[in-house]
Amino acid sequence: MRKKLVILLVSIIGVIILAACQNDDSAGEAGSEESRENVNKEGFPIVEEPIELEFFTGKYEPNLDNYEETLVFETYAEQTGINVNFDEVPFSTLTEKRNLTLASGEYPDVFYSARIPSADIVSYSQQGVFIPLDDLIEEYAPNIQAFLEQHPDARKGLTMPDGHIYSIPSYYNPDFLPMLIGKPLWVNEKWLEELGMEEPTTIDEFTEYLQAVQETDLNGNGENDEIPFSAASIGEIRDMLKGAWGFGTRGVGNKFVDVDPETNELRFMPTEPKYQEMLEYIHDLYADGLIDPEIFTMDDVTLNAKGAQDILGANISPNPITVMNQQDFIGLGALEGPHGDQVYSQVKTPLIHVGAFAITSANEHPEATLRWIDYFFSEEGATFQFMGVEGETYEVTEDGGYEYVEEITNNPDGLTMDEALTPYVTWMGGSYPGYVQEQYFKGSESLPNAIEAGEKARPNVPEEIWNGFNYTEEELAFMQGPGGDLKTFVTEQEELFINGSRPFSEWDDFVDQINQMGLEEYMQIEAAAHERYQES
Repeated sequence: MRKKLVILLVSIIGVIILAACQNDDSAGEAGSEESRENVNKEGFPIVEEPIELEFFTGKYEPNLDNYEETLVFETYAEQTGINVNFDEVPFSTLTEKRNLTLASGEYPDVFYSARIPSADIVSYSQQGVFIPLDDLIEEYAPNIQAFLEQHPDARKGLTMPDGHIYSIPSYYNPDFLPMLIGKPLWVNEKWLEELGMEEPTTIDEFTEYLQAVQETDLNGNGENDEIPFSAASIGEIRDMLKGAWGFGTRGVGNKFVDVDPETNELRFMPTEPKYQEMLEYIHDLYADGLIDPEIFTMDDVTLNAKGAQDILGANISPNPITVMNQQDFIGLGALEGPHGDQVYSQVKTPLIHVGAFAITSANEHPEATLRWIDYFFSEEGATFQFMGVEGETYEVTEDGGYEYVEEITNNPDGLTMDEALTPYVTWMGGSYPGYVQEQYFKGSESLPNAIEAGEKARPNVPEEIWNGFNYTEEELAFMQGPGGDLKTFVTEQEELFINGSRPFSEWDDFVDQINQMGLEEYMQIEAAAHERYQES
């Protein structure tokens, strides 16, 4: 009996080792012989015989349903011979639905615009859910290959601890600063003029402007309906304003850790005394009615609807022109805080979403699928993705640039530019896989007021913007367990401090609770990950 048990155990171990070796050796292997023979490596159509693919798709709520019926994807299906069925999931419920799908064992062919975090890519790639793309990229994706060679930081961020790439990103050209800012802080220039006030450059001046908006019928409708300051969440307000207290010295890629400019050491921002001051300031704005009373339940759709009513004095949004149809807003630079700090903290990493596009093991056509997404990393494909079809949605200018047709930029039905674009393209709201450069991206961030806002921000933008850190499996176990609980606790308690449910007299207790939840180990892991990041 013992002998048989030993033989059985050896056999099981052998199967496991063989499977592991096969998994490693087959990294980036193509699909079946039949699927390979059906693919044309160049040009259109991509496949000789039409195929259908199922995409689990993250959706920006204001976009239209049925992405396959938009101009770009309907045209692309005709060109490629690949018919994609987009199963759209609103961003508001994306994380929950994505997790349920990943846990179900029944996978789509692709997770598209699905914001898959690095931790999930590591976990599910090891389980064989996401397939490695290294060799496939070399053979079937020349545009993505060229992109990775041009931006080694992107390759570094995409490469998982086992040395393989499992996803295609959403990446913003680092030179395109308004895109990295994404959502500037806007104030109504017309209202500033009516109030006889200059553009705010300090926290005190910004507060004075908000107070004046609260006290004045600036939209002239005879009602006290002006909302001084709003955003899609309280987190957006915190991330925008914390630079006035010297936080966010490495951008917003890591919301809890940055580098203290005085010591050049890592610090956990939420336990710092000046961070308490920052939260107290935001609490005071909220308590005085200067922040939208619905801020804790806001979303982009609600914010845009309020903005369209001409009732907002200041807001954080992609661009009031495109999402609110409001022409009078200007973007602010970094506001100087009470201690002289002036950091433009609201700057994202160029590698916006590591997991914007991932092919699953259920996909019987991985070569064709990769060719499908590779086109959008070419200049021609990117122009198509963001601008649509020449003569129908955009025109080429005399200097070789691109501009949308007037029906989109000045819609006769009064639609915002984003609303007018929805029948044609789906990039609004972000998270799409693609390579964004200024010459062919004509969204909110490329308009003159956004370019101007970027130039105001530039002098105070952090010199180094962090990508997300990658963790070992052991570190990941802590960061998804106790570390995740710690971050959730901090976020929840910050909201309670801001809305007044928890008094600031309990701040020391709050810090003690964080320490007891494992802050020391959390920071040790962050330090180790940061060291690897700097060395890679």
